Amino acid sequence: MSLERRAAMATLLAGRDDNLLVVPGLGSTAWDLAAAGDNDRNFYLWGAMGGAAMIGLGLALAQPTRRVAVITGDGEMLMGLGALATIGIQRPRNLAIVVFDNGVYGETGMQPSATQSGVDLVSVAGACGIGSCLDVRDQAALADLSRRLKGFDDTLFARVKIEAAEPPRVLPLRDGVALKQRFRAALGVKA
Repeated sequence: MSLERRAAMATLLAGRDDNLLVVPGLGSTAWDLAAAGDNDRNFYLWGAMGGAAMIGLGLALAQPTRRVAVITGDGEMLMGLGALATIGIQRPRNLAIVVFDNGVYGETGMQPSATQSGVDLVSVAGACGIGSCLDVRDQAALADLSRRLKGFDDTLFARVKIEAAEPPRVLPLRDGVALKQRFRAALGVKA
C-alpha cells in the first residue's frame, strides 16, 4: 500500500506546535510542505540536494530545546546516505528524519530509484545506529508517526511509502536570504 504524498504531509503536520522546525528536501517535499501551510519555522532548501539531513542535524544540535523534522525524498536520502551514519553517531534526541519514498527520482523524469530495486532505508538507518526506525505504509502508521512528531525524545527515522504521483506544485518563497532571515527571526536569533 502507498499513501498520497500531499495528504501524508498534511497528516504529519496536523496540529503542529511552535516548537517543531521542519527542513524539507528539494522538490516535492518542499512543495508539499508549502501546500500544507507555509510557516516561518520551515527552512526550505534550494540547490542543496542531499543536504537536508545534515542541515537538520545542525539545527537539532544548535537548538536542543526544539524538535527538528527533516522531511525529504528517497532520492535525496540516497544521495546523502553518509548523513545517516553521522546522525547515528550523534543521536540527537530532538531529530526526526522522515523519508517520503516513491521509488523514483521524481525531479528528473520518474526514473526508478534504488529503493525500487531493494535498498531498504529503514534497515540502513538502523545499521547506522538510529534506534527508532519505522516503516510507514498505511494511515494508522502515518497517524502514529504524526503523534510521535509532537513529542519524540530520541532520534527517529521513518520511511513513508508514497505513491509516485505529481500533484500541482505549490512553490514556497525562493529567496534564500529572506528564508534565512525569517527562520532566524522565528527562532529568536538576531540576524
